[in-house]
Amino acid sequence: MEKIPMTRRGFTALDEELKILKTVDRPAIICDIAEAREHGDLSENAEYHAAREKQSFIEGRIKELEGLLSLAEVIDPTRLSGSIKFGATVTIVDEDSGDEKTYQIVGETEADIESGLLNIRSPLARALIGKEDGDSVDVKTPGGAKSYEILSVRYI
Repeated sequence: MEKIPMTRRGFTALDEELKILKTVDRPAIICDIAEAREHGDLSENAEYHAAREKQSFIEGRIKELEGLLSLAEVIDPTRLSGSIKFGATVTIVDEDSGDEKTYQIVGETEADIESGLLNIRSPLARALIGKEDGDSVDVKTPGGAKSYEILSVRYI
C-alpha cells in the first residue's frame, strides 16, 4: 500500500477524531439504539432506524480513519529546506491581479483551501513542486490558465 503523506497537525487531528468516535460517539449511539428498542415494534420505529443509520456512519468513519492512520507517513516540514516540496509554506502572487496568497502544501486528508492548506495533488501544488523563490509558474485551472510568481518558500 502507498503511504499517505501528512503533517503532524493533520495526523493529530485525525487521531483525535478517531478517539472521539470510539470513546464518545460510539457508546452514545449504542445507548440510543437500546433506548429506541424499548419503544416497541422496530419495523415502524423511526428513532431506531435513524440510530442504526448513524451507527453505520460512525463505524464506517472509524474504519476509514484507522486505514488512513495506518498508512500515514508523518513529515516534519521544519526538517526540510530548499525547493518547494511537501510541507512547504509558499507565498505566491497572481501575476495578473496582484493578489498575494500563502499556502502550506499538505496531504489530501488535511487540505482546506480556505485555511491556506493546499492539497498536494491539486494543480497549483503540482506546479509549485520543485520550484524556488522568484520562479514563475503557469497553472491550468477550471477558470483558465493562471500565472503566479513565487515570493517566498518557508518550512515552518
